[in-house]
Amino acid sequence: MDSDNQTATNGKNGYDLPRSVGIIYSEVKREYFPTEAQYITEKDAENDAKLVSKYLELLGIKVLLYRGDNDLPEILRKDKPELVINLVDSVKGVESLSSSIPGVLELLDVPYTGADILGLSLGYNKFLVKKLLQQNGIPIPNYQLFNTPSDFIDSTLRYPLISKLNEIHGAVEITKDAVSETEKHLIERLKFLIGTYKQPVLVEEFIVGREITAILLEGLNKKVYLAEKIFNKPDEKYIFATFEDQWVEGHEDAYAYARYEDPILKEYVKKAFDFTKMYDYGKFDVRLDQSGRYFFIDANCNPSFGPKEADAAISTILDLYGISFPEILKRLLLNTMRDSQGKERLPAPS
Repeated sequence: MDSDNQTATNGKNGYDLPRSVGIIYSEVKREYFPTEAQYITEKDAENDAKLVSKYLELLGIKVLLYRGDNDLPEILRKDKPELVINLVDSVKGVESLSSSIPGVLELLDVPYTGADILGLSLGYNKFLVKKLLQQNGIPIPNYQLFNTPSDFIDSTLRYPLISKLNEIHGAVEITKDAVSETEKHLIERLKFLIGTYKQPVLVEEFIVGREITAILLEGLNKKVYLAEKIFNKPDEKYIFATFEDQWVEGHEDAYAYARYEDPILKEYVKKAFDFTKMYDYGKFDVRLDQSGRYFFIDANCNPSFGPKEADAAISTILDLYGISFPEILKRLLLNTMRDSQGKERLPAPS
């Protein structure tokens, strides 16, 4: 069994599990979202929170469920949970507004899991995350941010290029049509994305090769767990995880995870976690090209959190290492309790 996990399970770090835990989840209404695709990524928020609550109850913890809406501050002030698990991905359909949730919790002095205001604000601006990683020596593909479809295209960018919404995660609009081989296709893609979602678009060079997902989970120290996506797409020209692979019924056959080991990549992940101001847990997607070079293509603070049956990458990957979801929960709760009794979160190393 993983040594950090053993510590969390036995409670040998001098901290007990909380007696009451609140779970805050996104308030989801179809009218909040510009497209059905974005709505799909959040429509099960309440059910996912209830699933996590069942595992907490098995640990003997009283669970309180909260929607991330206007009533949240008043209800939290009345209930006074010892700790909160923050599962909010958007407020009123806007992902960047989810940083308001830790703001409320800070004002009420309620300990919480995951990133703070700064970490979440950064996490929902992929361009800024790219800049932070680039400035600190983490390898990334060449990229450009487009505010309008008519922006000048950097001549150093090499096709094929993949287009991503700058402020939305969940693989929204990461379809087969996301990869452009020509300037004409790219411009049409930019027109659609910017016109539909009213936000900038991040365009980066598509890295042909293997894809590795990295999960970092904090305990008494930072532990990184790596898994390669093994795709079942032998006939496709560009192989990557699309929106359909992650959200459409039957997607489970698109790829599977296999354990992957490389101490060099683990060190990159630890640095990336600190530089992007994540806390407790985080997820990174990395491409490995045919020359053996790594490229970080995505970073997620507060990634999807839940057991394997919720199809959460954190549980699926850690299960490969013999770590169950209850054990993940214990480590997360103990880590947050330890931080809260220290009264402040330690800054990332410079």
